Amino acid sequence: MTTRQFPSTRLRRMRRDEFSRRLMRETTLTPADLIWPVFVLEGKNQREAVPSMPGVERLSLDLLIEEAREAHLLGIPALALFPVVDASLKSELAEEAYSASGLVQRSVRALKEALPELGIITDVALDPYTSHGQDGIIDAQGYVLNDRTVETLLKQALSHAEAGADVVAPSDMMDGRIGEIRRVLEQEQLVNTRIMAYSAKYASRYYGPFRDAVGSSANLGKADKSTYQMDPANGDEALHEVALDLAEGADMVMIKPGMPYLDVVRRVKDELKVPTFAYQVSGEYAMHMAAFENGWLDADSVILESLTCFKRAGADGVLTYFAKRAARLLAQ
Repeated sequence: MTTRQFPSTRLRRMRRDEFSRRLMRETTLTPADLIWPVFVLEGKNQREAVPSMPGVERLSLDLLIEEAREAHLLGIPALALFPVVDASLKSELAEEAYSASGLVQRSVRALKEALPELGIITDVALDPYTSHGQDGIIDAQGYVLNDRTVETLLKQALSHAEAGADVVAPSDMMDGRIGEIRRVLEQEQLVNTRIMAYSAKYASRYYGPFRDAVGSSANLGKADKSTYQMDPANGDEALHEVALDLAEGADMVMIKPGMPYLDVVRRVKDELKVPTFAYQVSGEYAMHMAAFENGWLDADSVILESLTCFKRAGADGVLTYFAKRAARLLAQ
């Protein structure tokens, strides 16, 4: 690097005016960088607020389609679909997860019919469907069984792909599930169904509001997911996980949570140079909203700054509950 010295070099010169700040701006955020996570529930004309996520609602499919239409017009390329499953359909073995007539499967078909150009990403994980709230099938001691769980995840991913999902996104953190899902998709000639692997998903405490939203919090109780999700203290292990998922057939990888783990995003992007995404999770959203509602932070500017930070760190896209609001701001 060339050594530049004051006063011949005054870095503030380029910051003097808006035009020169724009000319040297290294990172640009657009609506095309955003993925909108949404919660779908049964019924018609149903709208339920999520108390721990102000401004976020669970929506019945008819209302979700209208909201999705607006998101598409704003330039958001994809939404990520998460179901709110009735307690009567939850079980030890999560059979509802792969029902062809399940809530997610029906929602995918309806969304693709209404908005064929909008990308639909589905969550492949069992926690919304299990009576115990874990992301897999458990043994008598409550330990999540890896290979047994993968058998059910295969059925779930296949049912989503057959319904028309553009991207299946395994978020469970079971070993080997990406390779098995890819094998089944190829076997069934669903070769263009993309896999977004939640490759570095940490056993984080930032997920609480999301679990409230999908209704798995009460089922999970005081249990945690540290036997399969990653230790927040580990960074090198994340690169190992990402590399394994890529070798097994992932098309893109996810880091979750987001802002507290931007160092991991940067390392993955620098070292592996693959499509890399991050999730601004429910806890991050809830903290921002608390600050906004108390007048401690300016909402519009902080939303855009936070999302720009993801891009600067190397994320190709961000899952964020602020997607629609951010897209409107970017259009101004």
